[in-house]
Amino acid sequence: MTLPILIFIVLHWYLSAFCQTFFLHRYASHRMFALTPAWERFFHVATFLTQGASYLNPRAYALLHRLHHAYSDTERDPHSPYHTRTPLGMMWRTFEQYYGIYTGRIQPDPRIDRGSPEWPAFERWAEPVWTRLIFVAAYAVYYARFAESAWVWVFLPLHVLMGPVHGAIVNWCGHAYGYANFDNKDRSKNTLSMDLLTMGELMQNNHHRDEKRLNFAYRWFEIDPTYPLILALERAGIVRRVTERGR
Repeated sequence: MTLPILIFIVLHWYLSAFCQTFFLHRYASHRMFALTPAWERFFHVATFLTQGASYLNPRAYALLHRLHHAYSDTERDPHSPYHTRTPLGMMWRTFEQYYGIYTGRIQPDPRIDRGSPEWPAFERWAEPVWTRLIFVAAYAVYYARFAESAWVWVFLPLHVLMGPVHGAIVNWCGHAYGYANFDNKDRSKNTLSMDLLTMGELMQNNHHRDEKRLNFAYRWFEIDPTYPLILALERAGIVRRVTERGR
């Protein structure tokens, strides 16, 4: 594998993972901190650029995720590993619910529809299939330029499905494998062995204990990679904390 391809895979993976946990999860879904309108738009665009072909609408993501917390591991959970046989089945179930919420076919409980980032003018050209195909073409052009072996192209689908892949890893592993610090009346777990890949998202048991807690780590050996980044953004005046420090 050439260095440019490796760099692209690593950067795309972690930038996308950061935007998903920082903007879509901690901000859009849980409002753990506040952003000015200008910074909200900045991170909205950053999420679009880093997720690319698999861009997830912030409002639909937030409503879907709040359903997950409200009905964790029950039949009404949109992405529990206990109601599908495989991760692919879970991803498809999640997509059906996500698309239903996005199109308005599924009306979520008003109690969880408590405000999420909305930018209709931007979504009109960020969401269409042709926009996603432009990203796919850009990925393919990059690979055509730097891939020296045909086998390297097996990584191309990863770029195309980056957002859902992150979600599948978090929601399957985070409720199927690992250990629990707390009895949350669900099957959420901390999958510490893979947590660095998801920027803290795989401390699901900790997060389900207190969904407003900014730091997902509780024990001395647990590390939430996104937490110090949020502290740095807070010191820079970009983030305003609205929850406890979480130590």
